[in-house]
Amino acid sequence: MTYFLADSDKPIKTERNNCNGRQLVSVKNPHLDLMDEDILYHFNLGTKTHDLPAMFGDIKFVCVGGSPNRMKAFAQFMHKELGLEGDAKDMSDICAGTDRYSMYKVGPVLSISHGMGVPSISIMLHELIKLLHHAKCCDVTIIRIGTSGGLGIEPGSVVITDIAVDSFFKPQFEQVILDNVVVRSTELDQDLANELLKCSREIEDFPTLIGHTMCTDDFYEGQGRLDGALCSFSNEKKLEYLKRAYDAGVRNIEMESTVFAAMCRLCGLKAAVVCVTLLDRLEGDQITASHEVLVEYQRRPQQLISMFIKKHLGLWNQTELLDKELV
Repeated sequence: MTYFLADSDKPIKTERNNCNGRQLVSVKNPHLDLMDEDILYHFNLGTKTHDLPAMFGDIKFVCVGGSPNRMKAFAQFMHKELGLEGDAKDMSDICAGTDRYSMYKVGPVLSISHGMGVPSISIMLHELIKLLHHAKCCDVTIIRIGTSGGLGIEPGSVVITDIAVDSFFKPQFEQVILDNVVVRSTELDQDLANELLKCSREIEDFPTLIGHTMCTDDFYEGQGRLDGALCSFSNEKKLEYLKRAYDAGVRNIEMESTVFAAMCRLCGLKAAVVCVTLLDRLEGDQITASHEVLVEYQRRPQQLISMFIKKHLGLWNQTELLDKELV
């Protein structure tokens, strides 16, 4: 049976208690209030073992991405961009006690890896949202930065997601809960998307667009690739499907955006997805660009988010060059 949750599945109304009129990060689980302790197992953190408000209470921006190394590099990049003291190379992984995720704090910015696919990012998001809630964080913006396959656009283009869609091009996320299929909306914050697009216009030679992002459960057959260990369709069928996706507004394909959008929306978090494309899937399946080119592509979402964060913190200088090397 498929159904939309009614009152219990509506987005949280803004909570402003203990936040001086600002929006407090909220959770949608009444059982948490009955727990003596909340152990964030995959972060190796807990409400009794750690002073979460002291550790994380000043967080305003959370950036998540698949690769631990990439998110460490982003944290080091932000350390330099924000002009913080100390050596960024000495930055410690807050989740070093576990091998599931990596987490780095850079002033008001939290950088976290989420692994690959919906299950991995879903686990991380549950514990991240609880962490922000327990830390009494306010007015938090969360952005997924990553890589993706493009659709009908030049490799290296940065796609800012307006709506995350499933493999049927529907703006929804389906999840089996107990023995029911629950369907949730995948709307993202349109004002945030437009603001990010506006920021991108200030970066020279930085192709950026807003479009739908298709989230799949698989990298190979699920995305219409012909080069996996299994393939049950022809090249003609693949191209027909991808062209229908393009006609439906899809401009890139990845594996996390629907659950990211659904969970952030329900918990009242302002959220965005910003992914660079590594290839045009209408032209092929394998990523053939050189390592140097791919590294440059992967810096683009980081540069854009750095500009966005610095503008909000009043640190952006219009004359800055945005081709700085990542440390």
